[in-house]
Amino acid sequence: MTKTEQTKLSDSTKGGLFDVYSLWDIEPKKAKGCWVWGVDNTKYLDLYGGHAVISIGHTHPHYAQMLKDQIDNIVFYSNSVQNKLQVELSEKLGQLSGYPDYSLFLCNSGAEANENALKLASFHTGKKRVITFKEAFHGRTSGAVAISDNPSIQAPFNTGHEVTFLPLNDIDAVERALQEDDYCAVIIEPIQGVAGIYTAEVGFLQQLQALCNKHNVAFIMDEVQSGYGRSGKFFAHQYAKVQPDIIAMAKGMGNGFPIGGILISPKFEAKKGMLGTTFGGNHLACAAAIAVLDVIKDDNLVENAAVMGAYLKEQLKDCNGIKELRGEGLMIGVELEPEYAELRNKLLFEDHIFTGGAKNNVMRLLPPLSISKEEVDIFIEAFKKQTQQ
Repeated sequence: MTKTEQTKLSDSTKGGLFDVYSLWDIEPKKAKGCWVWGVDNTKYLDLYGGHAVISIGHTHPHYAQMLKDQIDNIVFYSNSVQNKLQVELSEKLGQLSGYPDYSLFLCNSGAEANENALKLASFHTGKKRVITFKEAFHGRTSGAVAISDNPSIQAPFNTGHEVTFLPLNDIDAVERALQEDDYCAVIIEPIQGVAGIYTAEVGFLQQLQALCNKHNVAFIMDEVQSGYGRSGKFFAHQYAKVQPDIIAMAKGMGNGFPIGGILISPKFEAKKGMLGTTFGGNHLACAAAIAVLDVIKDDNLVENAAVMGAYLKEQLKDCNGIKELRGEGLMIGVELEPEYAELRNKLLFEDHIFTGGAKNNVMRLLPPLSISKEEVDIFIEAFKKQTQQ
């Protein structure tokens, strides 16, 4: 065996983690509210929330206590038995979200939520083609990847789905496409997160719903990142006063505990076995999700997201280095001028502030919905310092 062959064999048999993530040299050891501490005791202000996942703040006492209490009782059993926590979650979610007549199906992630939404739409209509939008991101499972506008994450296995990508906010393009009577669904993010915080226009969403109703096409709203109060309303599509047929949720739903789900219009008929999951809606996941809803309601976090988001944008609008501000509530995109491409790294390593990124030099701000004015001011001061140098 040659030395080159030995090297290749060594590399191919090397264990450890599968190296698919670009990692910062930071390891968190604890977190509370909007703050994270590294193993070296460095304290970081969290304006990213781990991809918009932390909704009510890190280790909120009510959340932590509910999880501890649930662990002492039962963590998991299958969906072949009664689980009153699922019923409680469904009722509380329906009331708080404004969808009390919608049914809930629980799963484990946003990608799974979108997969089940598409599957349900296809069952309902008997059709299989899907309309989605350019720059969309809907997840990394097979169907979710196929409807995401990023060929680099699509394996050949994922490309067999029949998907039409159209420009966001172009209602004429949608109307032309729907002349072909073979679509089961239109799926849209009311605010495109991964793309860089681009908002679907109110009129576009309203006309989109009308077209879906006209052509008997399921209107699916992907609220995985924008839902659960992040936009300053419980769901971002509620700015447009539309009512989707299916709403996909995840990220902020469990405040870090893996859980996802879809809210389903009464027009859909459930049949035994049409959807299913092993871990979805387990006892511990439901306890986490119920705690999140309790805190959102009791601490007025949807209202806080609206107020703090408006304050954050107001403070940013006159700062140097900003090309454009986008978004609603605490889902904000800050498109930076090219010369400020290193701003996120400077904020992280010099000022100890986590922010999110997106392509085209966009900084995504997705802090816990509990963020305070004082914490926003810490970020603004650091931002101004870095952009005035």
